[in-house]
This record gives sequence, C-alpha cells and structure tokens, in this order.
Amino acid sequence: MMNNVYITKSSKFLPNEAVQNDEMEDYLGLINDKPSKARALILRNNGIKTRYYALDKEGKSTHTNAQITAKAIEGLFDENFTKDDIQLLSCGTTSADQIQPSHASMVHGELKTKNAIGINTSMGLCNSGMNAFNYGFLSVKAGVVDNAVVAGSERMSSWMTADKFNHEAENLKLLEERPIIAFKREFLRWMLSDGAGAFRLENKPRENSVNLRVEFIDFYSYAHEIETCMYAGCEKQEDGSLKSWSDYPSDVWLKESIFSIKQDTKLLDQFILKKGAQALRASFDKHNLNPDDMDHVLAHISSNYFKEGLKDEFAALGMDFPAEKWFYNLSEIGNIGAGSIFVATEELMNSGKLKKGEKVLLCVPESGRFAYSCALLTVC
Repeated sequence: MMNNVYITKSSKFLPNEAVQNDEMEDYLGLINDKPSKARALILRNNGIKTRYYALDKEGKSTHTNAQITAKAIEGLFDENFTKDDIQLLSCGTTSADQIQPSHASMVHGELKTKNAIGINTSMGLCNSGMNAFNYGFLSVKAGVVDNAVVAGSERMSSWMTADKFNHEAENLKLLEERPIIAFKREFLRWMLSDGAGAFRLENKPRENSVNLRVEFIDFYSYAHEIETCMYAGCEKQEDGSLKSWSDYPSDVWLKESIFSIKQDTKLLDQFILKKGAQALRASFDKHNLNPDDMDHVLAHISSNYFKEGLKDEFAALGMDFPAEKWFYNLSEIGNIGAGSIFVATEELMNSGKLKKGEKVLLCVPESGRFAYSCALLTVC
C-alpha cells in the first residue's frame, strides 16, 4: 500500500539584499565598458523590479549554489526535525557549481549530517527542481524512506558577469564594427536571479501546522516535436542541432561565449504558452480534474509578459482560472529557474491564507526543449 506524502514545512533563502533594476550593472558589470542598450527594453517587458544575487558590487561571489541550497534547507529544521533526521536529499538546479561531483553531494557536504543519507541530483533547466521534488515524493510514497528533503536552486549571477561576455564583444567589434552581444545571449542577463527553496516531505502530516498533501506530479516533454530553445555549453546549428562545447577548439569557448546560456526568443514566443496549456489539459484529463476546484494557481513564468497570454491559453482549453486565484512573486524575486516554484509555494504556504481542503496547482514550464510539469497539492 502506497503512503500519502505531505509537505510538512517549506523554506527559502535569498542571498544578500534585493537588487533594484538600476543597480544591476553595478553587480554584473558593463559589457565592453558600455551600458546595455537592451536592458531597459527587456526589463520593461519582464516586469521584474527586484532580484537577488550571490555577488557583491565587485562581482565577487558571496555564496556557492550548494551554500544557497543548504541555507534554504536549514530553514526546515526545528525541535522535531534536525539535519540528522534526513533520510533522503534530492536537489535540482540548472547552475551547479561544478560539472562533478553532483550538486546534491555538495549540498550534503555543506549540511554535514551525522549519518550517511541517500542523495539525488536532477540537472536540466526549470523542471530540474520539479524532478528533484518528484524523486523525493515517489521515494516517500513507495515507503523507501519516511522523509525526504527536496530543493530547487540557482546561482545564475556568476554566469552573467561582464567578463563572461567581453571576449565575444571584442570579437564582434572586429567583425561587425559594433560592440554588441547577440540578443539571444544578452536577453537572459536581465531575467535571472539567485536563490533556493526547499520542502520537507513526510509520510504523516504534522499537527497544529499547515500541511500540503501531494496528490500527483506529472511531466510532459515535447522534444520529439520541437528543436532546442534554451541551451548552454553548446552552439545551435542552422539545422537546429546542437554542437557541444567539447567539439570546439578551446580558444573558441571564450570568443563565442560557448558556455553562456542562450535562448531562441522567437521559438519561445511561438511554443511556450501553447504547449504549456496542452500539457496541463492532458494532466487534467488524466486525473479527471475540474478547473473550478482549483483554489490557488502557482505558475512559474520567466516574464510578466506571459501572464495574460498564459491565462488565455489555459482558458482556450477549458481551464479558465479567475485572476484572483493566480499567485505570482516574479516582480519581487526575479526568475530563480528551478527554485522559483519552491519559493512561490513557500510564500503561499506561510502566508496564512490557506484553508483546509483547498487545492493548490503548481505549473512549471521549461523552454530548453519544451518540457512541462504540474503538481496538485491539498491543504490539510
């Protein structure tokens, strides 16, 4: 018999102080010693007002991704649950501090538990956090463990500092006589934020506190239909395929910013909302859900530009959620990628607004090659 699984506590960690829009280049630096011409336009469209960086104003790191994640997880501990009670640690991120060892291994090292524990790392893009959540959920549900700590995190700021782009800027200046970075590379520089969120999963609810029972987590990938949209450590070819960093001479890595994260914005606009609505409709049909039964809708979006479009796409497929049911915090915390849905859930869970029996819907898109996840939680 399968166990019920509950989020019995949630927490978040956002490094340092909130960074205002006009401060961003103080932290990230100037590409080719000139202010960005694209920054104002991108910020106007994405609607982000503040975000958090694990950097100081000299562009030096203040926290690693592993440290950010560990700080979020420490918020889960109390007199009834300490770090030494963790049976499984499952972490998802886009921006691990190293290629090897795994991100979860490094987070475990930061936590310094007394005992050996099970670990799992989910890598990828925004869905890596949900995949980490799912691994913990299924492990508790199947009775493999009694509890799991799951987390989603990012430290993208260190990928966005000017020194990562200056070689390419110099190269483009020589080739084109204009010191700019291709829009597909600079676009994400003004979108991304650092931080982490974490859940404590257990097979029994805690008394005298808000618990969220996890009903299901579903995943849908459309990579069989659509080429890559968001990528790093490679370069997109004319036929839509990706050429790996390992297939380029090392002197090209800097000149063409091979390791920078890039996005095909035309492909994003064409498919991200449409496929997201299709995925959620498939999940609703699979579980025979009534959209009217949803009380809170938490959808991870990279930009406020997508808010109305997403609502309209959902409504077109029979899932018309009233505006008052949507919960967003993008404007205040920025896009934390794999950590965004954790932080949003933490804020709602600790807001005092939830009532027993209410349904909380989580929706996460991933533009890498268009993959989506959704989860249903019940307040109890």
